[in-house]
Amino acid sequence: MGSEGPAAVTIHVTGFKKFHGVSENPTETIVSNLKEYMRKKGLPKGVILGSCSVLETAGQGALTPLYQTLQSALTGKDSQSSCSEKIIWVHFGVNSGACRFAIEQQAVNEATFRCPDEMGWKPQRVPIVPADGGISRVRKTSLPVEEITKVLAKKGYEVMTSDDAGRFVCNYVYYHSLHFAEQNGIKSLFVHVPLFLTIDEETQMKFAASLLEVLGSLC
Repeated sequence: MGSEGPAAVTIHVTGFKKFHGVSENPTETIVSNLKEYMRKKGLPKGVILGSCSVLETAGQGALTPLYQTLQSALTGKDSQSSCSEKIIWVHFGVNSGACRFAIEQQAVNEATFRCPDEMGWKPQRVPIVPADGGISRVRKTSLPVEEITKVLAKKGYEVMTSDDAGRFVCNYVYYHSLHFAEQNGIKSLFVHVPLFLTIDEETQMKFAASLLEVLGSLC
């Protein structure tokens, strides 16, 4: 058989529900509306939009549904005829103090929550994955963060590369996702977005669509 071109990239997306200090999380809106938005806009060539899930803004207490969500991508992969299909997890989280988008390069094996999560957990200097060792352990995404940021900036978005996803639930989920990705031969990326008061909803939806396009072209 001849070559049929590059394998499709299936991108699964998550956002978060409300949490302390953020009564309306923009990532819940983005992720909840993304399938319909992309249906109207049209998906980039070679990109499949997989699951769009909204997670509880919680750490340890929400691990089971998090791993069920991550595992669902592999279950879907196994049921497909193409074994070469690429899978990327994109996690959106809000940084209420930010004025631009941030593409996160890494997560740290440390949970030090500034306030209790939505299930009341408030760890301090606790390793996220104890088997990985101490709280200074870092996991980096295998995606080309600098290149992704440059392409998005050229498209006119206020976007930066970040090497600090905090120590709250965003970092907690990203660390687990990077750990899962390494074990299962897939890729993971975390993106922080501002509040809609700072960058409006329509621009953020366009940004999410552009990110899918960029990931499809680079991966």
